[in-house]
This record gives sequence, structure tokens and C-alpha cells, in this order.
Amino acid sequence: MIQQKPFLKWAGGKRQLLNELEANFPPHIIETKQIDLYIEPFVGGGALLFYLLSNYSIKKSVINDINPDLMITYKVIKLFPEELIKKLREISEEYLVLSQEGRKRYFYNNLRTPYNKLKVKYNKQDKEAWIQKAALLIALNKTCFNGLFRQNSKGEFNVPIGYYKNPKILDEENINSCHIGLQNTEIYSSHYDSITISDKQNAFVYLDPPYRPLSDSSSFTKYSKEDFNDEDQKQLSEYYKKLSKKGHYLLLSNSDTKDNFFDELYKEFNIQRVFAKRHINSDSNGRGKVNELLIKNY
Repeated sequence: MIQQKPFLKWAGGKRQLLNELEANFPPHIIETKQIDLYIEPFVGGGALLFYLLSNYSIKKSVINDINPDLMITYKVIKLFPEELIKKLREISEEYLVLSQEGRKRYFYNNLRTPYNKLKVKYNKQDKEAWIQKAALLIALNKTCFNGLFRQNSKGEFNVPIGYYKNPKILDEENINSCHIGLQNTEIYSSHYDSITISDKQNAFVYLDPPYRPLSDSSSFTKYSKEDFNDEDQKQLSEYYKKLSKKGHYLLLSNSDTKDNFFDELYKEFNIQRVFAKRHINSDSNGRGKVNELLIKNY
């Protein structure tokens, strides 16, 4: 199979947790390495998606995220990889030859400001604008501080420049691999509960929502202009229970908070605690090895 990896660095990404996730897959999927229908309503950077596409046989996958710019980028990689590669090559060649001061001006004047000014709609395909938006998003991700994606309340990308000697703005091989992998994937940008699954499909659903913060100071990153609070976590648990009653295989990850919030919400399900490394946190107590929860209905 063609090997793929996330085309963005994504805070909260699951690359460091892939072994633990795989060990907690439904037994029949581990045994056969086949999945009829894979659904990920909070896809983010897609670490598990691309791992599965690289190592398992998947008949069909459905991915969703509330961030429309992110999902437009998935669409562009699926539909217009050559044009995206051309645009990223132009940006890379212009950026890498500059001095540190020149790169700083380029980052703000040629990447961040145009990205925030370029308004695109997910539900209305505009090929040129989509490609431009996707290229700017990838270039920002490769050159901004710590590879963060963060938006303010206006929905504007507000991460400052990061200083890297030779950032890999263009990874042509991986874009082409992801393009191939996404051909049997439906791509949406909406609220997670708009993803409906019939009772007969027996889907494998991985839910990776915005994590509940371990402390008040650890929620400093905002991956979209929308918040995801405790009430949202409770509503998600109802969605989980609804899908479970339909017979789907569900795996959910979240933070292991000290108040046993999730132990109560998901008390009738199988809760596992695993170690994960966190690198992006304003609170030093939230960095390094921490417990995370894996909640499954099988």
C-alpha cells in the first residue's frame, strides 16, 4: 500500500498515539485489516486516517471537521494536487532564499495577511481560490511558530512566525500519496452530528473532539473560532450513545481530567487509560507524558 502521512502539523494530532489506538481497534478489524466504512467526524490533521489508508483496506471513508479551510485543503489535495504542488513550489522557492528579516516580512505580508483576507466558501467550489487558500494554509503551517493552527474570535489565523532553517513547505511525494488515498473518501465541513450513518452500515467511527482542558490555563489554543465546552462534551456523549445503539463500532479519545468527568459520562462503556506525549501547552503540567482516555463500546 502507498504510505501517507498528515500534510499538516496539527496540535492534538495522534501520530504519537497510533500504536495505542491500533491496539484498541475492534478485534475483527485487527484480524482482517479490512474496514468497510471508516468515519472520522473531527479529522483534524488526519493522523489515524492516513495510517489506516496506508496499512488497511478501506472500502469507503468519510471525514469531517468544522474548520472549512482545513477541509478545503483536503478537497484540493483530492481534486487538484498538481496545481497545489505548483503553488507551493513557488512559495517555497521565494521563501527559502530570503534572509531571516526577509522571511519575516514574507510571512506576514505574503502568507498570513493574504490568507486572512481570502474568503472562500466550502459549499461553493472556486478552484483557483481553493488552491490559493490551501497553499497558504500549508505554507503557514510549515513556517509559523510550532506548526500551530489557531484562530481568534474573528476567525483569523493569528500565530506568529517560527524560525526554521529549512522548512519543508512542499512535500510533493506525500501530497501525491494523500491524493491517491483520498479518492474513496467523502469530505465534509459541518457540525459532527450532521454525519448520519444508517443502521445497516456497521461503521468504525473514531471521535477525536477538542480535548477538555486539564487546567484553566491549558486551553490557550483555539483551532477554530468556535469553543467546545463541557455542555458540548455532554452532547457529544449523547451522539456517541445514539450511534452505539445502532451497532456501530466507536472509539473516542479525550483528556483524563482529575474530576472523572468522562468516567461518569461514559460509565457504561469500556474506558482505557493510555500515556501520550503533549508538546503544546501553556501550562508545564500539561506537557510531557500525560494520561489520555480511550473510550470504546466493544
